[in-house]
Amino acid sequence: MSKKIFSGVQPTGNLHLGNYIGAIKNFVSLQNDPDNSCIYCVVDLHAITVKQNAVELKKNIRETTAAFIASGLDYKKSIIFNQSLVPAHAEGSWMLSCVARMGWLNRMTQFKEKAGKDKEKASVGLYIYPILMAADILLYDATHVPVGEDQKQHLELSRDIANKFNLDFNVPDFFIPPEPLIQKKFSRIMSLKDGTVKMSKSDPSDLSRINLNDSSDQIINKIKKAKTDAEPLPDDENELSNRPEAENLLGIYSSLSDQKLNKIINEFAGKNFSEFKKQLATLVVDKISPISLEINKLLKDEKFIDDILIQGAEKANIIASKKIQDLKKIIGFK
Repeated sequence: MSKKIFSGVQPTGNLHLGNYIGAIKNFVSLQNDPDNSCIYCVVDLHAITVKQNAVELKKNIRETTAAFIASGLDYKKSIIFNQSLVPAHAEGSWMLSCVARMGWLNRMTQFKEKAGKDKEKASVGLYIYPILMAADILLYDATHVPVGEDQKQHLELSRDIANKFNLDFNVPDFFIPPEPLIQKKFSRIMSLKDGTVKMSKSDPSDLSRINLNDSSDQIINKIKKAKTDAEPLPDDENELSNRPEAENLLGIYSSLSDQKLNKIINEFAGKNFSEFKKQLATLVVDKISPISLEINKLLKDEKFIDDILIQGAEKANIIASKKIQDLKKIIGFK
């Protein structure tokens, strides 16, 4: 069955191993399935829900695009663009915000997490950005969206908005309620310093993550210093439930080697972490170093990256602007 895929990544800079395993690696696999048509967006409108430095934002948009391409996304096979180049996203978001309900947004747990204790100081954009996410998806008639568990709630909101609009305006098939594509294993890569916390660029310690632009020496050093426990590696997956650091490192190995976790556990059962870390470091270097080198090469040619985004936006705009025109007719604007 053919799928229309849409997904986006925020241009927040310093994309890391968690972004690669949790999202970009999966994007490449989806793109390489001939039955899929894929649209991948650098969601820069989402990025400004918190204050951004204009120079850094522009740099981060290019860096995210470079990471896409360096990881294997092909701008000739997939549409790759940044959101702000296609006005339909912002326009569609307003119209859909008049369909969405406050009660739905109040249930969004991510706002509570991101806003922190003083939610009164959070931007309105941070509160309503799930509606923009719904517009991103629905404007392209996406049938499937690759999401992590933490974004599943937002996709449910997209489905609610699609269904309510279709019902309110008696257009049963206008918006397609999208289905989630969730990686069942290790879509959430955890910090190298704390196996209970998600790997994040916001962690003050650079040793907590492997950045996609890290050198081989940096990767080896970070794996070497990654937190572990005192026990040898387990011989059964059930033993990982109380060993988050061991589970995380084995999961990284499993994901990057495209082997089942049980096979990795059997291979390293009873061995100490120092021996395992050497092999893990070699694997991560083999997979990430070529991406790092290609990112740095691509970033030297800003025009090439900008041209890819412009060309992608032109293709995206054809699809999204048509949907907006149909949307306006249904609402009664013209």
